[in-house]
Amino acid sequence: MFAVVSLVAGMTAAAIEPFVARSGEQPVQGFLHRPAVPDGAGLVLTHGAGGNSQSPLLVELGVAFSEIGLTVLRCDLPFRQLRPKGPPPASASQADQAGLRCAVAALRRLIPGRVFLGGQSYGGRQASMLAASDPLLVSGLLLLSYPLHPPGKPAQLRTGHFSDLRTPTLFVSGTRDAFGSIEELETAIKLIAGPPRLVPIPDAGHSLLTKQNRMQLPRSIVEAFGQMFLSRR
Repeated sequence: MFAVVSLVAGMTAAAIEPFVARSGEQPVQGFLHRPAVPDGAGLVLTHGAGGNSQSPLLVELGVAFSEIGLTVLRCDLPFRQLRPKGPPPASASQADQAGLRCAVAALRRLIPGRVFLGGQSYGGRQASMLAASDPLLVSGLLLLSYPLHPPGKPAQLRTGHFSDLRTPTLFVSGTRDAFGSIEELETAIKLIAGPPRLVPIPDAGHSLLTKQNRMQLPRSIVEAFGQMFLSRR
């Protein structure tokens, strides 16, 4: 069954279909955006600790990326598949990374070209840790609101894997994000060997979306992604 959703102003409706794959180590479930004119590339997107694959920004990004030809898989991490609400337990990281690996494999079976991996907050952190352990897994990372440290605890940096990260990485972060300031992120990403880029979103907090930027933000992220990853093809 297909649902037709148009969430980005000025763009035509995008077809979205439920997606399930159970052939790997972890089940993959979520929603697949199939572009009308696919360019062969694909993007796996996942959510933060308090969200799911239906988080507003992920839905809007799925539509926006499919409009430029990418096949997009929005997926629920394994911890979210087990419980509909609440944060992941401390032990969830390994299973969630395995789930992302399975999602990448599932998408790769559907397209002939490059696969990218992205996530919001906790999901982005797990994506980056997975890529650090397997540099050839994907062609690039899209990290939305990377949780550099817990709010109010700048000494507890989540950068232990950055020195092993060789995958080209695009960070998108709000200038009012309590999980890491732009200045802190600028310092942290110097540890990354793979060429990183940081896009600040003015006046945005950890969710990135504001009343003022809601219509333009998906386009801005897609444009930055295209400049970094797609213009080189």
